Amino acid sequence: MHCLTCKSTIDQADDRCPKCGAAVHRREDPESERRFVTILRADVIDSTGLVAELEPEEAVSRLEPALAAMRGAVRQFGGIVSKELGDGLAAVFGAPIADDNHAPLACHAAIELVRRVVGLGDAGLQVRVGLHSGHVVAYMVASEFSKVYEIGGAAQHLAARLEGAAEANQIYASEACQKLAEGHVRFDFLGRKALRGFNEPLPVYRLLGASDLSSWRVRRARSVSRFVDRATERVLLRRAAEGVAINRQTVLLMGDAGIGKSRLAHEFVQDLRASGWRLIDAECSPNLQGAPYSALKRVLQSILDAAARDPARADDLRDALPAIQQRAVDAVLDLPISDPQWDELGPHARGRAISDASCALVEAVARRQRTVLLIEDVHWIDRASDAVVAILSGLQCPDLLVLLTTRPNGMPVWIARCQAEIVAIRPLDDDSGRAMLAEMLGPATSNADLKNRIISHTANVPLFIEEVCRSLKDSGMLLGQWGDLSLARPIDELGIPSSIQGVIAARLDRVSRQERSLLQIAAALGPRANQAMLRKVAALPEDVFQGCLTALDRAELLVRIDSELEDSLEFRHEMVRQVTYDSMIEKVRESIHAGILAALETDEAWADGPDTLCYHATRAKDWQKAFLHGKGAALKCFARSAFADAANYFVIAMNSLDKTDLTRSREANAIDLRLEARLAFMASGQVSEWLDHGKEAERRADAIDDIERKVAAMTVSAAAQNFYGTPAEAVAISEDVIVLAKKWGNLGWLNAAEYGLGQAYFLAGRYQAAEQAFARVRIQLKGPDSSPPIGTPPKHTLLLCCMMKSFTHTVMGELDTAEQLEREAAAIAEETGRPYDRVGAAYSGGWLKLGQGDPAAAAAILEDGFVLAQKHGIRLFVPVLACHLGIAYLEQGLFDRARGMLAEAREEAKAVGYTSAVLRSSIYLALATHRLGDVQAAQNMLREARNTARQQGFSGLEAEALVGEAMVTPASDEANRVAVLAALRAAIAIASDNGALPLKQKAEAMLNEMLAPGATS
Repeated sequence: MHCLTCKSTIDQADDRCPKCGAAVHRREDPESERRFVTILRADVIDSTGLVAELEPEEAVSRLEPALAAMRGAVRQFGGIVSKELGDGLAAVFGAPIADDNHAPLACHAAIELVRRVVGLGDAGLQVRVGLHSGHVVAYMVASEFSKVYEIGGAAQHLAARLEGAAEANQIYASEACQKLAEGHVRFDFLGRKALRGFNEPLPVYRLLGASDLSSWRVRRARSVSRFVDRATERVLLRRAAEGVAINRQTVLLMGDAGIGKSRLAHEFVQDLRASGWRLIDAECSPNLQGAPYSALKRVLQSILDAAARDPARADDLRDALPAIQQRAVDAVLDLPISDPQWDELGPHARGRAISDASCALVEAVARRQRTVLLIEDVHWIDRASDAVVAILSGLQCPDLLVLLTTRPNGMPVWIARCQAEIVAIRPLDDDSGRAMLAEMLGPATSNADLKNRIISHTANVPLFIEEVCRSLKDSGMLLGQWGDLSLARPIDELGIPSSIQGVIAARLDRVSRQERSLLQIAAALGPRANQAMLRKVAALPEDVFQGCLTALDRAELLVRIDSELEDSLEFRHEMVRQVTYDSMIEKVRESIHAGILAALETDEAWADGPDTLCYHATRAKDWQKAFLHGKGAALKCFARSAFADAANYFVIAMNSLDKTDLTRSREANAIDLRLEARLAFMASGQVSEWLDHGKEAERRADAIDDIERKVAAMTVSAAAQNFYGTPAEAVAISEDVIVLAKKWGNLGWLNAAEYGLGQAYFLAGRYQAAEQAFARVRIQLKGPDSSPPIGTPPKHTLLLCCMMKSFTHTVMGELDTAEQLEREAAAIAEETGRPYDRVGAAYSGGWLKLGQGDPAAAAAILEDGFVLAQKHGIRLFVPVLACHLGIAYLEQGLFDRARGMLAEAREEAKAVGYTSAVLRSSIYLALATHRLGDVQAAQNMLREARNTARQQGFSGLEAEALVGEAMVTPASDEANRVAVLAALRAAIAIASDNGALPLKQKAEAMLNEMLAPGATS
C-alpha cells in the first residue's frame, strides 16, 4: 500500500503515512458496487485564460460562482457531486441510491446548470457539459475527516470526451443517455463524431431543452402493446365510481414501477369520461420534488383549463372564491400578486388559504359534474402539495372520485385517514402475458418458445415485457414489424434492457445491507437457491437469517417455493437475479463463489455435481479447482454420451489449468487432458478442434521433452487427419507414429496408432493394407493385454476395429467375413449399451446390408442409428449415416427422399470437416439428381467429386465417381461413348489395384454391355 501524497510504502494498519504524516485514504471495498448511472461532466471553457493574470484569491472569486451554480443544479435534481476539478465537476445520478429516472434527472440538471451559469451575467464564464449513461464501479473513499463518493470505469471517460467536444453553453449526450431520456427532454442528432480514445466515431446528441410531455405521455408514446387483463382491478375501480353518488371515494393504485398502474388508471379514466365524467389530472415529477406546490400547481391548472374549455360556463371559477383564496391560487400558479393582505399572512396562514382554495375549486367542479381527480406517482410528490392532497383525498364531497397511484415505498402516511381503498397491482397472469406478447410479436406459433422465455424472464411485469421485446427488435434479434416479428437467430440470453436497469436496482436499494448480502449469495447460487445451502454460505444467526428471508419474500425479490420435496427459494424473475449479480464488483463475486464452492465441497449431497462445482470454481477464479471439477464434469458428460457438453467442459478445464503456475507437472496434466478429450471432440464432430488439441499436446510434449506423451499426441493428431486432411498425409503421419509407438512400447497407444493407420489406408483405397492393419489391432485387442489408452472406454477401439474391418471386407466383396465382424460389433454394442457404440454398430450393419443388396433392411438399420446419433449429438456419425441412408433410398427408387437425405449429409459433412463424407455424399447426390431428370447438374457434381478425389488421393471414391459418370452420361454420340468407356476402364483399373471386387465387377458389366455386339447408343 502506498501513500497518495508522497508515494512511500505504508502498512495496512497505519492511519497516517510515517514519512509525510498525511492521513491514509482507503477504499472500503465492501461498499464498492457496480451501478448503472448517468454521469455529468461540466467545466468552464478556457478557465486557464480567465485566471492566468489573477492573484489566487481573485482567481477563486472569479470561478467560484460558476462552481456554486453547478453544484446547486446537480443537487437540485438529486445528483451527487463525485469530484470537483478546479474549473468544473463530475456528478453522478442514480447512485448511491438507484433511481430509474437517472438519465432524465441528469439532463434536467444539465439544463439548469447552464441556465444558472449564464444567469450569472459574466460573459467570460461559459460552460460545456457532457452526459453519458453506463455501468460504473461506485465506492467510498474515506479519510480521517470525510467520505467522498467516487466512480470508476470507462463510462466516465466518455462523459468527459463529450464534455470536451461540446461548444460553449451546449450539452452533448451519448446515445445511451439519449435513449433513456428521449421524450422527457429534446435532442438534436449531430451525427457520429470522432472522440479521443475511442476507435470508432460515436453518435452524439445535443440537448435542446426540456419537454412538456408528462411521464405518462412519454411511456404511452413508446408503448406498442394493447391493454390486457386487469379485470379484478377494474371491478374494484368501477365499484368505487358507483359509490361517489353518496360520498367521495378515494382509491390508491399501488405497485412497483412498470407494473401498469398508470396504464390501468388512464384506461379506466377514459371509460369514465366516455360516461360523462370530468377529469382533473396531475402527475408528480421527480424533477420537481424540491419545488413547493409543484404537484398542486398541476392540479389547479387542470381544473382551470377544463373550466375554460367548458362552453356551458362563461365565468372564472376563481371569481367565486374569497379574495384571500384567489391570492392563494395565484401564488401556487406563480402569478404576480399585489395584495398587502396576502403579504401580511404568515406561512401557516398562507398554507391554510391554499388548501381551502384548492378544496373549494375541486368541490365546485364536482357539484356541477361527476369528477375524477387523478394524481399519479404520489411517491414523488413535493411536501407542500402532499399536505393539500391529503385534505383533498378526505373531502366529504359527493360525485368525487380521487384516484392516486404510487409505488409501495412511497405510500402516503395519511392514506388510512381518508379511508382509501388500496388496490395492489400484481403482475399479469401467464395468459394475459401471452396475449400481450401476441400483440407485439404476432400470433405465430414459431415464437411460442420465445414467448414462454420472456414470460419466465419478466414474471409478466408489463413494462419489462415491452422493453425486452423492444430491446430484441432494436438489436436486430427480432425482424419485421410490430405484430409480425420473427427471430433472426437463436437467442442465448434475453438480457436486461438499460431502460429497466434502474427500475430493478431501485427495488434492490430498498432492502438492508444484510438482506442485500443474502440476496447476492442467492444470485450467485442461481435462479433457484436451496435454503440449507444459502444458510450455510451466509453463516448468519438463524433468527437474523429467517428475518432477512421474510423481508426479501415480502419485497417479492426472493420468494419461498411451496413444496413438500424441497426447501427452496427462487427469484421473482430472472432480471432481479441478473441485476443483483451484476451489481457486485468482481472481488465480491469471487469471494461469494469461493464460499459457495467451499460449502458444496463439504456437502455430500453435491458429491455428484462436478458441473456445479466447476461453475463456482471458475467464477471464484480458483483455477486449480476449476481444472479438477471441469475435468470431472467432462468425464460425467462423456459417460452419459453428452459429447458436446463434455467437449465444452474439457475446454474449461484446459483454460483453467493454463491459468495456474507453469510447472512440468502442469504441462503434463495439460497434455493428458487434451489426449483424454479427443473422443469428446471426435464424437461431437469438432474435427478441427480435435486436430488442434492434438497438435498443441504435441508442442507441449516437445517443450518438456516428454517422448511418451509426444507419441500419444501424434497418434491423436494422426487420427484427426483421417477426417480433416488428405489420405496421403494421414498415411505418412500414421506410419511415422507407429515407428515411434513401437519404440516407446506403450501397447495402448500402439493399437490406437495402428487403427488410425488402417483408417488412413481405407480412405486411400488401399483395402488389403487396411484389412491387415485392422486384423493386427483386432487380435491384440482380443488378447489378455488389451489396455486402452487414456480416455478410451473398454472395448471401444475393438468395436470400431470390427466396424472398419467389416467395411473393408464388404468393399472387397468378402461378405461372409464382413457379416461375422458386423455381428461381433453388434454384440459389443449390446454389451456396453453406450450410444456411441450402438451408432457405430448400426453404421456397420447398414453398410453390410447395402453390400448384400438389401437396401430396405439397410434403411431400417441406418434410420435407427441416424436418430440415435442426432439424439445424443454424435455428430461425427451423422453425415456418414445420412449418406448411406440416402444410398439405401436411392437403391429402393425413392429418389426425392434420397436427394434430400444426401444433400443434408453433404452439408453436415462440410460443417464437420469430414472430407471423405463430403465426396461420397456428393457422388450419390449426383446419382439421385440424375434419376430426377437433371443430367447436367449430375454430371457437374460427379466431375467435381472425381477431380477432388484424384487430387487428394481418395482412390476408392475416385473409382466410385468414375462409375457414376458412366451411369449419368448418355452415350448419345461418339464423344460421349468414348468418355463413358474411358471412365469405366479407369474405374476398373483403380478397383483392381485396390481390391474392390464388387465395384470392379459392376464396372466390367457396364463396360461389357457397352462393347457387346449390337449395343445401341
